Amino acid sequence: MGLYLNPNAEALKQSLRNEIYVDKSLILAELNKIAETDHDFVCMSRPRRFGKSMAGNMISAYYSKGCDTREIFAKMKFGQTPNYDKYLNKFNVIKLDLNGLYQTAVSKDLLIAEIDETLREEFVKQFPAITFKETDNIAKCITRVYEITNEKFVIIIDEYDVLVREQVPDSLFQSYLSFLNGLFKNATLRPAIALAYITGIIPIVRDKIQSKLNEFDEYTMTDADRFAAHIGFTREETEQLCNQYGCDFKEFERWYNGYKLSDKVSLFNPKSVVSAIIRKRMDSYWSATGSFEALQEYILMDFEGIRQDVVSMIAGNSVEVDIYGYLNTLDCFKSKDHVFTYLIHLGYLSYEWDTKTCKIPNEEVRQQWIQSVKLSPDYKQLMTIVNASKKLLDATVNGDEDAVAKALDAAHTEVTNPLTYNDEHCFQSAICLAYFYANTRYTLVKELPTGKGYADLVLIPYLPNIPALVIELKHNKSAESAIEQIKAKNYCQALTQYKGDVLFVGINYDEKTKKHTCKIEKV
Repeated sequence: MGLYLNPNAEALKQSLRNEIYVDKSLILAELNKIAETDHDFVCMSRPRRFGKSMAGNMISAYYSKGCDTREIFAKMKFGQTPNYDKYLNKFNVIKLDLNGLYQTAVSKDLLIAEIDETLREEFVKQFPAITFKETDNIAKCITRVYEITNEKFVIIIDEYDVLVREQVPDSLFQSYLSFLNGLFKNATLRPAIALAYITGIIPIVRDKIQSKLNEFDEYTMTDADRFAAHIGFTREETEQLCNQYGCDFKEFERWYNGYKLSDKVSLFNPKSVVSAIIRKRMDSYWSATGSFEALQEYILMDFEGIRQDVVSMIAGNSVEVDIYGYLNTLDCFKSKDHVFTYLIHLGYLSYEWDTKTCKIPNEEVRQQWIQSVKLSPDYKQLMTIVNASKKLLDATVNGDEDAVAKALDAAHTEVTNPLTYNDEHCFQSAICLAYFYANTRYTLVKELPTGKGYADLVLIPYLPNIPALVIELKHNKSAESAIEQIKAKNYCQALTQYKGDVLFVGINYDEKTKKHTCKIEKV
């Protein structure tokens, strides 16, 4: 019926015509549970290209009086649930893409006034029996309709945070705050809103607009709760797509998985999964939609400990992070915790709730991190090790024990500082960093349960005609004793399904000399 007020379902229909479409309609089951309750204001923050807009289009098509979508939803997953049509096409829907409106505004300074004027014109057309004043904003238009007809509204705002991210002039920002205040802090208007659903890349900005949006329940990359499985592709959905299109699921998992939003839900990047299936090759599709300078700007900030943690994460490790101090702004970073929390929301890091740690989620994003530090003088030694890692892997496969030992000497120094040099965890990190190139050929598994214990590091090939590696680490003993432990505890048992050659790699680190020795045996 209208462009912004009671829109049709064409955006959803367009998604359904995509070559690859994953049914995410069960998000509506969760929204129906909270509609018309005290918890019906939802703020959903996710990284770019994770499916926020597609979800918004579906939500609009379900609730909007401007269309009849019974036939569509009856065929979807949500349509197979009891009472799926409880709110089907029952509400007046206002749907705003704030980024699109901002980018196309005739005058960005008058953005909010333009939005009010456009919506008021649609109210006049759709409710001809109601008188609206020329000065009425959206909030007053909604109030007039509800007062006369008792009809309720669903408000959907996509990319609510664009004016924060664009760091617009204060005059525009203040008019935006008034806009939010009129919609969501208006006690008179509150009964007229059956559901408010806003999305953004970053959560609600605490020092600027939280007071205007404190009615909202937030669902973020650090605490997605009931909506964990509904934005982005789950492991099960991705595996089903791989089976359908004849793709190697393990490769997709290595490249695009890694966002653990709950004990049961691990998300894949939907943009990348779809692109890899269509183009029939693995590549960095999601990161190509943004600029690596955006990541580079933050990880090169001069905060205590940030460089050491960046090196550790590039090596494949997790680091502790305190997510609670960050105010969700772009201009108030005071510690590495603030930086890492921001990068979690952007999708450049994943967060583990139980351990309160973050890490680089997958191979696609790891490549973006390397691009971001490769030209920085602060990371020159790191890049030397990364660039040398192919030679190290070749040296290992060829049995060059001295070359392996020398490469590990350099990597160990880079990953550690004088206080942590002898730490066993840092020793393992050094090994992972030194074998960085192995990520292009192997799945690296730390502390793999096998035989009578845990192998320190196992490299399982996903390419043909290369050997698997079982690596055992020792402190102040000998490389030979590491080999003996691999044999005595039968660490090869974990590779019973593997049919190629296996290399036993024993590595010893001497704390006094700060040198490594290596022993390699082929099985």
